[in-house]
Amino acid sequence: MTGNLLLTITLLTVTGAVCQYLAWRARLPAILLLLVIGIVVGPVAGWVSPDELLGPLLFPFVSLSVAIILFEGSMTLRFAEIRGMEHVVRRFVTSGLIVTWLVVALATRWLADFSWQMATLFGAIMVVTGPTVIVPMLRSVRPNARISNILRWEGIIVDPIGALLAVLVFEFIVRSEPGEAFGDTLLAFASVIGSGALSGLLTGYVLGEALRRDWLPSYLYNLSTLASVFAVFTFSNALADESGLLAVTVMGIYLGNRKGVPIQTILEFKESLSLLLITVLFILLAARLSFDQLAELGWPVVGVFLAVQLVARPAKVAFCTWGSDFTFRERLLLAWIAPRGIVAAAVSALFAIKLTERGFDHADLLVPLTFVVIVGTVVLQSLTAGRLARLLHVAEPDPHGFLIIGANPVARAIASALVQQNVSVLLADPQWDNVSRARMAGLRTYFGNPLSEHAETYLDLTGLGRLLALSPDDHLNGLASDRFAEDFDIRNVFVLPTGRSSDGRSGLAMRGRPAFGSEVGYAELARRVYSGAEVRRTNLSDSFTYAHFRDMHGEHVVPLFTIDPKGKLDVLTEGSPQPESGWAILALVDPDSPSAFQPSGNSSPQAPQLPGAVLKP
Repeated sequence: MTGNLLLTITLLTVTGAVCQYLAWRARLPAILLLLVIGIVVGPVAGWVSPDELLGPLLFPFVSLSVAIILFEGSMTLRFAEIRGMEHVVRRFVTSGLIVTWLVVALATRWLADFSWQMATLFGAIMVVTGPTVIVPMLRSVRPNARISNILRWEGIIVDPIGALLAVLVFEFIVRSEPGEAFGDTLLAFASVIGSGALSGLLTGYVLGEALRRDWLPSYLYNLSTLASVFAVFTFSNALADESGLLAVTVMGIYLGNRKGVPIQTILEFKESLSLLLITVLFILLAARLSFDQLAELGWPVVGVFLAVQLVARPAKVAFCTWGSDFTFRERLLLAWIAPRGIVAAAVSALFAIKLTERGFDHADLLVPLTFVVIVGTVVLQSLTAGRLARLLHVAEPDPHGFLIIGANPVARAIASALVQQNVSVLLADPQWDNVSRARMAGLRTYFGNPLSEHAETYLDLTGLGRLLALSPDDHLNGLASDRFAEDFDIRNVFVLPTGRSSDGRSGLAMRGRPAFGSEVGYAELARRVYSGAEVRRTNLSDSFTYAHFRDMHGEHVVPLFTIDPKGKLDVLTEGSPQPESGWAILALVDPDSPSAFQPSGNSSPQAPQLPGAVLKP
């Protein structure tokens, strides 16, 4: 039995990892493939029965997994980000949730004949969307920036808020036992809320102080945080039954908004752990589905799905965009895209197990109903949203902006030049000093590892279609070129090598093309920038050709980009066409470069001294 258990868990983990990879390559939400695998190994083939496989460990595993997932999600909820968002987005993640909740609850009650308690709980579960399903869809649909930003931030922020709403509804239901007075129910509910909130705040404060005051060595940060999550979840449940989920959610929100707490390392660890748990958990939950339960739901489940897709979402969008300047076409696409994800599946499974044990009617149908909505929304919207966006003319044109790996002085100088040419730029760097200097220069940045799971959610690629790897780390450049070659196409990936072998070639094999030519490296550009070199634009004409430009500056210039007469900007690489009259050159020019062309003959055409896009680091 132990051998079979070990083999099964290993196969589930490996299969889940393969599903995650295939979903990334296909730009699809991973839960679709995980769901298919779970159904195949569970109700179809009968190879895996989670209840028999884990036995009494199933409920603790699901409980602790959901606790970790909610804790990790709640740490990303920053009040400052909510306050800084425009009015429409605030509505989407606050009052708009109530609209979805009410519509879905009424539809579930009237169409599926659920009890009011289960219908209200299901409505609360369905308010979440989630970045794990939204982000891959946005990359394939490519709506305009306004739509993309609303959907992305809604998915990020609504997860912890929606989960907290579902937890509160669940707590109220379990406290509303038949025969109890309404006052006693409210008192019991208040005790659960108080226990969960106080336990979460107290544990968050103690852990935050330990991290902020360096009471713990850095290598114990992740272990201590994980132990704290388990401890507060168990302790809060001991104080007031079923208050543990509220406690971990409050603890995560507190730590995420506490100043001075080094949560970045914790977030990276929790992201990896949550990804592992989500992968295994989703397969196990799908394997627990029963065709008998789906048959019991019958055709009314289609009505509930249609109500979620065609009534609840449009009603929410109409309410949240009322009085805004969003066009009808933009509102129509917003009303179509709202896929449900892993948080809805995990929370519904946990609540179903608990409520079924307590004898609540229809509790065992929460999971199949949730999975029907998840599959329906993800499949339908993945297949149709892109075409709808193009039909409505709210899809982004082919993106030409640059994702720049690195925010060092070289990257900042080049990025500033591109911005002055009206080219979208985003600099990604894991070093805060570089990012802070780039932000002070007015450049758009992402602070963190661009290859991390966090970047999968928060790295906004709207308007970006090309990669320019300018980090001094060849390893990071190589991994980034490999990672984004799938998103941007290999022809739009450019890498500036740093390491050189004896033959002058890069010491690390990379996908993409060498940026600015094979003879140019990061060290050379960095030396020039530190010496005062500036990125300048020079227009070419019949009287001042590219040959004149090179003769004028000699070895004191490194051409970087060309701009053709139609305004298209391209990276100069080996094999690039030679710029002609009417083109422009963006080049890094040394401070001691001659300011005028001095030919050997009598004539001396002057280079146009246009102010360049300049940044002195």
